[in-house]
Amino acid sequence: MSELELEQSEPAQPERFKSFDEFWPYYVAEHSQPGTRLLHLVGTTAATASLLYFIAARKWRLLPLALVPGYAAAWVGHFFVEKNQPATFQYPLWSLMGDYKMMAKMIRGEMDQELETARKLYDCSHRD
Repeated sequence: MSELELEQSEPAQPERFKSFDEFWPYYVAEHSQPGTRLLHLVGTTAATASLLYFIAARKWRLLPLALVPGYAAAWVGHFFVEKNQPATFQYPLWSLMGDYKMMAKMIRGEMDQELETARKLYDCSHRD
């Protein structure tokens, strides 16, 4: 996918978000496809489990490997399902917070409402 195609497929965003609350609707819009959200759920769960295991087993040198399943699953979702660039590159901490918030809302069945709110602010229709 060319850089121009990526730019056209992403919702327009402000220069910089000032808070996580401002960032959240943009994050949701960037995760508008159920497949992307599922890949994030699986990847983040695997990464968290790996991290906890490496800590419990005192395998300190392996800690960086805990990032692999999370990033791998998320990037597959963004590049091949959502066809956009991960927000992690610009907002690493807020993206991680967004992953966990999204997971909690998915488990509680609240993501559809979040997506409707995000769609009012950002154009996600080209991905449906």
